[in-house]
Amino acid sequence: MSIISDSLKRIKPSPTIAVTQKARELRAAGKDVIGLGAGEPDFDTPDNIKDAAIQAIREGDTKYTAVDGTPALKKAIIEKFKRENNLDFNTDQITVGTGGKQVLYNAFMATLNKGDEVIVPAPFWVSYPDMVLLAGGKPKIIKCDEKEGFKLTAKKLQKAISKKTKWLILNSPSNPTGAGYTKNEIEDIAKVLIKNKKVYILSDDIYEHIRYDNFNFFTIAQISKLKDRTLTMNGVSKSYAMTGWRIGYAAGPKDIIKAIGKIQSQSTSNPSSVSQAAAVEALNGSQDFIQERSNAFKERRDFVVKSLNNIKGINCLTPNGAFYVFPSCKGLLNKKTKLKTDSDFVKKLLEKENVAVVQGSAFGLEGYFRISYATSMENLKKAMDRIKSFCESIS
Repeated sequence: MSIISDSLKRIKPSPTIAVTQKARELRAAGKDVIGLGAGEPDFDTPDNIKDAAIQAIREGDTKYTAVDGTPALKKAIIEKFKRENNLDFNTDQITVGTGGKQVLYNAFMATLNKGDEVIVPAPFWVSYPDMVLLAGGKPKIIKCDEKEGFKLTAKKLQKAISKKTKWLILNSPSNPTGAGYTKNEIEDIAKVLIKNKKVYILSDDIYEHIRYDNFNFFTIAQISKLKDRTLTMNGVSKSYAMTGWRIGYAAGPKDIIKAIGKIQSQSTSNPSSVSQAAAVEALNGSQDFIQERSNAFKERRDFVVKSLNNIKGINCLTPNGAFYVFPSCKGLLNKKTKLKTDSDFVKKLLEKENVAVVQGSAFGLEGYFRISYATSMENLKKAMDRIKSFCESIS
């Protein structure tokens, strides 16, 4: 009899983490690998945030805190939602976790019963389905085609909802595509959800501040009739280049927030006290650098999209935000190239040109691959040259 839990048989290791680890191993072995798999900004955490953490350490702010966040951080989060999203929350509607991933995991663990369905539009962040499975739920994958901008439509949502549906996940701007839902698109989806009163919405807004071309961010909790059924998750990882600090947060219905706190009290307990102090400064301090960094990401995005679309057999949409592109490699999956799947494409690209990307099938849509352009222009230029060389050599 195996000591390993049966629940682990339902899931697989994160493909994005696996690709990043493989790139590290190849570099350690002396290979000149360009890793385009990691979903984290290459910028450093701003100095004012670092200074706030250092001050917290010097002042002895190194003890346990309230399980689901310090009063100071909850106040900063409430003010953020009011200032940026015109949303009003009370302290008992806020939870803070060890990264956005823990907040999402806690939410599913706290709310899902066996057989409950969670609608997951594909392409999706790789962890959504597995977290649902670990919590005993059933991910209901709805494929959203390139012609739809990789976004869920109201028509597809209505068709997907069943008596067992408990949650809908919305991620805008999206990982892996960078696609953002416009206000009109969210309002169309909201009309379906208003009719289906038992469905809750989990809005993953982690890339809220990384957006381009005057794309206006709008989150579904701003639809007043849905606010009481929406858990809005965000964090400091992406916008503030604080991935290693591990602070995520969410706002939503009191009963869900309380249940999340109960889960957290018996797992990790509170997030790092020092990281929370840093997050207070991140949310309350100057936000000027966010636009500056978004401008740098936009320059990279434009270069990568143009470069990919100049490669025969590759087609790439222009994303609204985040720092990913999700190009199609379907034009290179044929008998001539001897590549049958996007996994074949990704594997051969790494073997022949030392460029690490992630296959689209890991995100629920076959025939694509994800590139993170959260790296230097120097790396991106070399990577685009290598991808072009690879594609020309096989076609």
